[in-house]
Amino acid sequence: MTRPRTPTDVDAGAGDREVLTVLVQYRMATTEQMHLIIAPGARIEQTCQRLAKLRAEGLVDRITLPQAGRTRVWFPSQYGVQVASEWPKLQGRRPPKLVSDPVAVRLRVGHTLTVTETGLQFLLDARRRGEVCRPLDFLPEVHHPTGGGEAVVPDALLYYQRRSDDGSMLRAFLEVDRATMRPERLAANLSAYARFHRYVPAVVGGGRRRAVGMVEQPGEQWCTRYPLFPRLLFILGATGPAGVENRIQALQAAAQAVDVTGFLREVPVLAATFSDLLQHGPAAAVWRPVRDPERRVGWMDPLEP
Repeated sequence: MTRPRTPTDVDAGAGDREVLTVLVQYRMATTEQMHLIIAPGARIEQTCQRLAKLRAEGLVDRITLPQAGRTRVWFPSQYGVQVASEWPKLQGRRPPKLVSDPVAVRLRVGHTLTVTETGLQFLLDARRRGEVCRPLDFLPEVHHPTGGGEAVVPDALLYYQRRSDDGSMLRAFLEVDRATMRPERLAANLSAYARFHRYVPAVVGGGRRRAVGMVEQPGEQWCTRYPLFPRLLFILGATGPAGVENRIQALQAAAQAVDVTGFLREVPVLAATFSDLLQHGPAAAVWRPVRDPERRVGWMDPLEP
C-alpha cells in the first residue's frame, strides 16, 4: 500500500531539484560551495545527504581531489543534465558542455571551481548587502554569436539587482583568468567584446525589405538580449603582483586599439584580483578601470567619461 505524500516529501523533492538545477548550471562545485549557494542556513550534513541521494539515483557524480583535504567535487551526469534541462528554470538555455567523465572533470576542475567560487562571492556579497543575486542569476558560458561562426562566450554572465536607487538591474560579463594564458591572449578578449558590441546580423534577402508581416531585423545583436550592454569584469588570480601588473598593462594596451576605444566609452571594463574579491568582497573599491588602472572603483559605479 502506497503511503500518502506529506509536505516533507514535497519539500524534499523541491530541494533535490534545486540542487540538481544549480549543479547543471554551474557545471561543478565542491560540497561546501554547493552548501553556501543553496542552503547556508541549514546544516551542511543536509546538503551532503541530498548530493548522496542524487548520486545514488544516477543524476550526479563526484571526484575526490587528492590535495586540499580530499575535497569532493560534484558534477551532473549526462542523465542529470537531460532531466534538468526539461525543467522551466533551465528551458531555453544551451546545454552545458558535458564533463560527466571523471577524467574530463579533473582536467577542468581548476578553472571551473574558480568560476564557481567567483559566482559564490557575488552571491554572498549580495546577501550581506541586502541586495538581490540568486543562485541562478549566475550563468556560466552563455553563448553570444558574433557572425562568421564565431562567438563570445564569457566565463559567466551575472544578474544583480541593487537595493539603492530604483532597484535597477545590473548585468556583467565575467572573464576569470588563472594565469594559464599569455597576457596578450587575455587582452584579446577586449577586441572580441568590442566586436560583439557592434555586431549587426545580416538581413535575410541581401538587405532588401522583408515581406509584409515580418519583423524588421533589429540593430546590434546584443540589443535583442540586454537593455544595456553588460559591464565587463576581468578577475585575475593564480599569479603574484608582477603577473597581475603584466595583465593589467596588456589590457591597458589593448584598450588603445581603434576598434576598442569606442566600446570603452560606452561600457565599463574593470579588472580586480581574485584575492581582493575574497578579502574585501566584490562590491568594494578593488576594481581597476582598464583605461585608468591607477584608480580603484566599485564594479557598480557609474561609467565616467
